[in-house]
Amino acid sequence: MAKVSFIHMADGTAADYRIIAAGMQAIDDHLADDVLRQLQANETIDIGYQVTRLEHSLQSATLAHRDCADEEMIVAALLHDVGDLLAPWNHAEVAAAMLKPYVSARTHWIVAKHALFQTYYYNQHFGRDRNARDTYRGHPHYEATVAFCEKYDQNAFDPNFDTMPLSAFEPMVRRLFDRPPGHDLATDG
Repeated sequence: MAKVSFIHMADGTAADYRIIAAGMQAIDDHLADDVLRQLQANETIDIGYQVTRLEHSLQSATLAHRDCADEEMIVAALLHDVGDLLAPWNHAEVAAAMLKPYVSARTHWIVAKHALFQTYYYNQHFGRDRNARDTYRGHPHYEATVAFCEKYDQNAFDPNFDTMPLSAFEPMVRRLFDRPPGHDLATDG
């Protein structure tokens, strides 16, 4: 691969930045594979649930699929916890950041906020406010995030659930990451 001429970004030329853009495109071309590998790595996470984190993600996506959610939301349900292994305390922000260039503002917001909204189901057991999500009451995506957690997240921990396999969702993941990102190097950096 060609290399840029600069050691300080301020000294880069248009030709240099075309090299960088081509390199970024090469990464983007393999993004779906990399995301699927990261999701599969969640199979190794055992934190006490009756299912692995991968199984939870597959159940979430299966629930969204059976609810006739659109493909973007099905993939969001599949990937909402993909950051668990790398960022257990802020996994929602990691997943949302990864999805942001490829999904609507609504889907991005749902994934970004789902961890806080999910505390509705357990905060009271730690002496905290189970309604912490109400900080966002009135936000245009508040109700959609409540619904996401209720329908696709909090109820996806059943070891006897008839879960669809990852192979059923792979084409959806590939179509999502094949979309042109909502930004490019020339406008967003």
